Amino acid sequence: MNTQDVFDHRQVRRAFSRAAGSYSAAAALQREIESRLFESLDYLGDQVPTSILDLGSGPGTGALELRRRWPKARVVAMDLALPMLRQVAPKRGWNPLQRPIDRVCADARALPLADDSVDLIFSNLCLQWVEDLDALFVGFRRVLRPGGLLLVSTFGPDTLHELRASFAAADAADHVSPFPAIAAFGDALMRAGFRDPVLDRDVDVHRHADMAGLMRGLRELGATNALAARRRALTGRGRFAAAQTAYEQWRGEDGLLPATWETITAMAWAPAHGQPIREGGEDVARFPASGIPVRRRGGG
Repeated sequence: MNTQDVFDHRQVRRAFSRAAGSYSAAAALQREIESRLFESLDYLGDQVPTSILDLGSGPGTGALELRRRWPKARVVAMDLALPMLRQVAPKRGWNPLQRPIDRVCADARALPLADDSVDLIFSNLCLQWVEDLDALFVGFRRVLRPGGLLLVSTFGPDTLHELRASFAAADAADHVSPFPAIAAFGDALMRAGFRDPVLDRDVDVHRHADMAGLMRGLRELGATNALAARRRALTGRGRFAAAQTAYEQWRGEDGLLPATWETITAMAWAPAHGQPIREGGEDVARFPASGIPVRRRGGG
């Protein structure tokens, strides 16, 4: 693990691997946000992608819908957790008229895909586990063909602010991940050279009987504390009780505790070859090797 990492990515993999069996039943919010992303696919118009990446695919609901829309396209379901990918299966068995979904276990930070090989990158609630958005978007731009569509969602900084503040009142250690603001997310897209970015922000509030129920639901989703600087010992009963007491200030008239989820969705288009990208404080332009003219000298 790099000492500069915000997240312990091995812990991210372990948490989502353990949650593979419970994720689908617990992922109501994730499915709702996924449906919002699907609505944005209308911006493709008559374009028919031939190669699609569902990044952070989880149990594959997005990949299955993408293949339903474009049955002739190659759809790649990619996830960091292998047990999640084992959940990716057709709802009604194998169909000889549809291409199978390719499953790839890989890290979003190092996409094992060729340059200019993808028409659409679709990613629902995966990017909040990556600390370096600039490097991530450089990788996206590398694999997207010019004019390809990037369609993603992530969580914003107001997410679980009640839980964050409650633990802060009881414990100096961080318990809730940091999330990028919508401005930072958009700036990273622009630095990577993406065209015409459109970003939206939504806030959903879910309600729970108690903090223990909220924490249990987070574990079922794989959304546990994966911060590199987290305390490795279990949270003691005293600290947990203090956090529960602090959370009570938000209990509503309905008798339930709110949990806020701020969602950022973004859509942007890959630029043509040669448009500069910001790397290491300098503008760098890339061109495909096939686009470099070769002059042949006559032989004697």
